[in-house]
Amino acid sequence: MKEGMKQGVCMVMLFAVLSAGGFPSAAAAETRTLVDQTGRSVVVPENPRRVVAMAPSITEIMYGLDCGERLKGVTRFSDYPEAAGELPSVGSYVNLDLEKIVAVSPDVCIAIKDGNPRAVVERLEELDIPVFALNPRGLATVMDAIRHIGRLMGTEKRAQEIVADMQSRIAAVETRVAQAETRPRVFFQIGISPIVSAGRDTFIHELIRKAGGVNIAGEYESYPRFSTEEVLEMAPEVMIITSMARSEVFERVKARWQQWSRIPAVADDRIHLVDSNLFDRPTPRLVDGLERLTRLIHPELFDTEAK
Repeated sequence: MKEGMKQGVCMVMLFAVLSAGGFPSAAAAETRTLVDQTGRSVVVPENPRRVVAMAPSITEIMYGLDCGERLKGVTRFSDYPEAAGELPSVGSYVNLDLEKIVAVSPDVCIAIKDGNPRAVVERLEELDIPVFALNPRGLATVMDAIRHIGRLMGTEKRAQEIVADMQSRIAAVETRVAQAETRPRVFFQIGISPIVSAGRDTFIHELIRKAGGVNIAGEYESYPRFSTEEVLEMAPEVMIITSMARSEVFERVKARWQQWSRIPAVADDRIHLVDSNLFDRPTPRLVDGLERLTRLIHPELFDTEAK
């Protein structure tokens, strides 16, 4: 009963905002129809000025396109660049707060298919707030997502500059990796307890392959869990550990693995910590992650640079 009353109060507040003209609807200004990355035709403002980014990756891309000043709401963990942390939060990307989104009067919301609840997207559209959706699944579709936002925001030239830079750097990595004589077996550890890695349908899997490694969790889908014994049996030659807690957790986890000297990665001191945001966010910084991985997996390819 209390939950029903709460929902009723929220709806009254939402309609109060709407009736007061709290935000400009797409129909009240010049509009155009664009096809978003999921194939939906969306009527959007000709020149969006009040945008809600419904995932940290979208926030990051908006700043990359020099559109940060148009952001009026972002989701939790939108921490890059630093200025994003000062913007109003509308919840997490998997638990969006509809009332807070409406309160910032957006003329368009940019969503991500993998994560944002469909029910929230549908409710926003019922309230005449257009939702432009992205569906990045790998490096190629991340670049396509950047182009899509560029078209939406009228910053196509800047979007193409970002994409061209990404393409050039990816090509440089591929050229360097082609010189490698081996493809080391890599275990990429995401979760600390339980031990979680990245399967074949993840950004991380693609980055490991492009960086010249073999993802030993690649025979699994999504984010498989492993026991310590299973990792020992897989005998990784390189171990990459990512954690939002960074150094404190890393040192503890590294010390735990160093008990097992029969793991090649331990014997050769090839356990490394990396910034999780470079590997799990579909943004231009995935290329930073690719370059970082390449140096960790194939340091011999960069020996001449140090001499």
